[in-house]
Amino acid sequence: MSRRESSLLKESKDLAELYGIKPQKKFGQNFLIDDLTYIDIIESADLDKSDRVLEVGPGLGFLTMSLAERVAEVAAVELDRKLAKVLPERLQLFGYNNTHVHQANILDFPRITGLEDFFDKPYKVVANLPYNITSVFLRKFLESEHKPVSLTLLLQKEVAQRICDRPGQMSLLALSVQFFAEAKYCFAVDKTKFWPKPQVQSGVVHLVVKNKLPLPEKSLKSFWRLVHIGFSAKRKMLKKNLAAALDLDTEDFAKILVQIKINPEARAQELSLDNWLKLFALLEHGVL
Repeated sequence: MSRRESSLLKESKDLAELYGIKPQKKFGQNFLIDDLTYIDIIESADLDKSDRVLEVGPGLGFLTMSLAERVAEVAAVELDRKLAKVLPERLQLFGYNNTHVHQANILDFPRITGLEDFFDKPYKVVANLPYNITSVFLRKFLESEHKPVSLTLLLQKEVAQRICDRPGQMSLLALSVQFFAEAKYCFAVDKTKFWPKPQVQSGVVHLVVKNKLPLPEKSLKSFWRLVHIGFSAKRKMLKKNLAAALDLDTEDFAKILVQIKINPEARAQELSLDNWLKLFALLEHGVL
């Protein structure tokens, strides 16, 4: 353990003892105890002085304070009632006046008391998410009318990498995220850099939300129906499972794939988002 990690670990434990805080497994509380990782997260978030940031899971406030020094406003949402009470005291003690803390469940977004107007203006998300809410969190924020400009997320490493996968290893999760945002895997964070130490490794991903979706609203339901069918039998070739589901002749469907330069032997994980969009465009006015 480096001197920086040792120092931040001691400070975290001292604060926990002072305020009677015990990391709660049910909240997925694993506090990051490495200053350099905090710096790397902020650099990955691509922030400037005019930004408004929504921080999720501020914990003891180390990242919160670093954010407050770099941006115009920080809204921190903390589920744990005790932490949500302690953090404002710490922020006030150190003179951070551009930060406000809200005790709430982030999955209630955008209906969070005290933040009714926050989401009406551009904002960025920086979050150390409990890993068990990742999928729901991503869906809520990426599909919302109140989308952020970007999201910089500390996630389970396997999930962070999967989000950024490319054709050959695509998953339904990767496709779903990349439909709404440009995804970049930034760096790994070893589990030794947390207290308590989690069971899994972590990674940071940066998502820049697209200003315009690849398809109009009216087509989304049909598009995702097609994609879900494709991924429902990942080991099967698309020409077989999609043709069967759409009541098309297998060889006719293979010709459609060739027409848009997709290998007729391809499986769902081998297609890019662009491939799916082209396939959907050909099918949209026919069988969907």
